[in-house]
Amino acid sequence: MATTWNSSGIVAVEAAPQRESSIPWYLWCVVLAVTSVTIGGHWDVSWHRSIGRDTFWTPAHMAIYACGVLAAISCGYLVFHTTFRKPANLVASSVSVFGFRAPLGAFIASWGGIAMLTSAPFDNWWHAAYGLDVKIVSPPHTLLMLGVFAVKIGTLILTLGAMNRAVDATAARRLQWLLLYVGGLMLVFELFFCMEYTWDVYLHTAQPYQVMAVGTPLLFAVLWQASRNRWACTVAALIYTLFVESLVLILPLFPAEPKLGPVFETVTHFIPPKFPILLLVPAILLDLLWTATKKWKPWQIALISGPAFVLPLVAAEWPFASFLMTKTAANRFFGTMYVGYGESPRSFDVLRHFADPEHGAVLLSGLAWAALIAFFSTWIGIKLGRWMRGIQR
Repeated sequence: MATTWNSSGIVAVEAAPQRESSIPWYLWCVVLAVTSVTIGGHWDVSWHRSIGRDTFWTPAHMAIYACGVLAAISCGYLVFHTTFRKPANLVASSVSVFGFRAPLGAFIASWGGIAMLTSAPFDNWWHAAYGLDVKIVSPPHTLLMLGVFAVKIGTLILTLGAMNRAVDATAARRLQWLLLYVGGLMLVFELFFCMEYTWDVYLHTAQPYQVMAVGTPLLFAVLWQASRNRWACTVAALIYTLFVESLVLILPLFPAEPKLGPVFETVTHFIPPKFPILLLVPAILLDLLWTATKKWKPWQIALISGPAFVLPLVAAEWPFASFLMTKTAANRFFGTMYVGYGESPRSFDVLRHFADPEHGAVLLSGLAWAALIAFFSTWIGIKLGRWMRGIQR
């Protein structure tokens, strides 16, 4: 039996030669890996802002590299088990790579796990050579991020293949929600990687919206097309919002003390991330728009989706960013009073002032570029998402 779908979700069950009714253990394992690295990444940044890089063996680092271990072991086992034991159900849902057989997602996720583990000693050496506390975007961190991205893509493809092969509507629905959960964590990861460009003090310039336009509409379009859920963007944005806000509320509950200098700000607890970007606004609008235009050509959908992503995001985030600069936002929920120990007393973040705000033609030109970037991003996402609908292996 296999489930058939339309754009609204599951519609029927039809005959097929393959049976797969439950979520396999290796899929739970890689989903746990994705969850672990998403928590660990934010925890590690908080560690750097609150304590500094005191040692490689911090709990945050262990949570990050647990992702590599889980992905490499579970997907590596899946590759060898499928290749040498040849179970019928796995062979039927596998591809061949250099003589080895496994589902496509297993190859991608296992490579990502290996890349993550390879980056660990490189990162340790980099910090020893260039300083204990460096920026997020560095060569070892980039390799680590590429590994994390591969694990998440592999997990997405593994989940999607299992969903497309599901034997009944109930199993397919569970896998659909698991797919959207992974997609939401991928959105967290994307915003995490570009956080240096989307800091709240930069939100009155065009650059943050250009940066978000590169990957967010693409991911939204992939999830909407591949999951067949009409509220896929909203669900992913909600997961992102709840995840980041939970960190804002939870991390300051734990004590922390700086161990590196110079120390400009008194820190007694872990510093959380910034309040989440208001991605729920464009997400809801894109879900409604794509439901109404699902029969259009991809370039036509993308053409109106670029402005439909950027303009509502700016309309919501611009006044909200102004609110975040006020003393009213300096509370446990919005968390604007939390600053890292290394922040200069004259920094924009401490003073709660926007950094070089843009106006007039400069701003409009920058936002036009953001809409153009979002157009291409959406078009690629639609094409990729429609291709992913056919993934069985």
